Amino acid sequence: MKILVATVKPFAPAAINKIKSIVEDKGYEFLLLEKYETNDQLLDAVKDVDALIVRSDKITNEVLNAANNLKIVVRAGAGYDNVDLDSARAKDVVVMNTPGQNSNAVSELALGMMVYLARNKFQAKAGTELKDKKIGIHAYGNVGQNVARIAKGFGMDVFAYDPFVANESIEDDGVGAIDTVEELYGSCDYISLHIPANKHTINSINYDLLKNLPKGGTLVNTARKEVIDEEGLLKLMAERDDIKYISDIPPDRREDFERKFKDRVFFTPKKMGAQTMEANINAGVAAAKQIIRFLEEGDITFKVN
Repeated sequence: MKILVATVKPFAPAAINKIKSIVEDKGYEFLLLEKYETNDQLLDAVKDVDALIVRSDKITNEVLNAANNLKIVVRAGAGYDNVDLDSARAKDVVVMNTPGQNSNAVSELALGMMVYLARNKFQAKAGTELKDKKIGIHAYGNVGQNVARIAKGFGMDVFAYDPFVANESIEDDGVGAIDTVEELYGSCDYISLHIPANKHTINSINYDLLKNLPKGGTLVNTARKEVIDEEGLLKLMAERDDIKYISDIPPDRREDFERKFKDRVFFTPKKMGAQTMEANINAGVAAAKQIIRFLEEGDITFKVN
């Protein structure tokens, strides 16, 4: 059987070496496609593979149709909106993610960006501290839990809202459980956003929700740009000169944000949450191991479709 790693943004060499070793030690053929420039290259590469590891690469219906032998796709990371789940399901292709492998990297970046903007991008003027500020975590999954852990180290008061997690579980971590999203946004100085992008969440972080932010409120997005109603956020920031926005996903209206509110926004050049050596290795190795367990044992623990 053939296992292909196909990534426009390559894994670290150490990660590739470990993935290759895991695959070949089990007697499978390891294939690698990195930094490909056209979709045709991907279509050609997948045509006879049994398993596929990707990062943010788009696995569309066209790609799935070209992969006649494909049994499993693993997205090395938490989000999986880059894979056409309906088409995969129709073709009996299992899709998995690797939850938790990038969570510390994303969380450290979220807090790092908060410090950067709170200290006025390290310019020569006084900023503010995170200590004693309230942070609201919107979605208390692997990343949210790590944000809570790190925020406590800064001396922040930590709260969370997640309708899919019992309040008791949140409170067991020493985090205040909030019952409504409006209350979370209305009571916290910082909002750390970790919701997925789906039909229920796209554009859900809108003007009506964000207008609840207290004076000096900062929205921190290490989730997906699609969940932000950019028009609504631009409107709010025009009305209120105290609101700030940080994101590791450059928004579609980046030029407007930076031109109008340059001192109150910060965006990384590209999606940066999982860009650490450790996360890179963890996610890639987890993906390879999940494929082996699926092929040999039928294990579908992290199936998302």
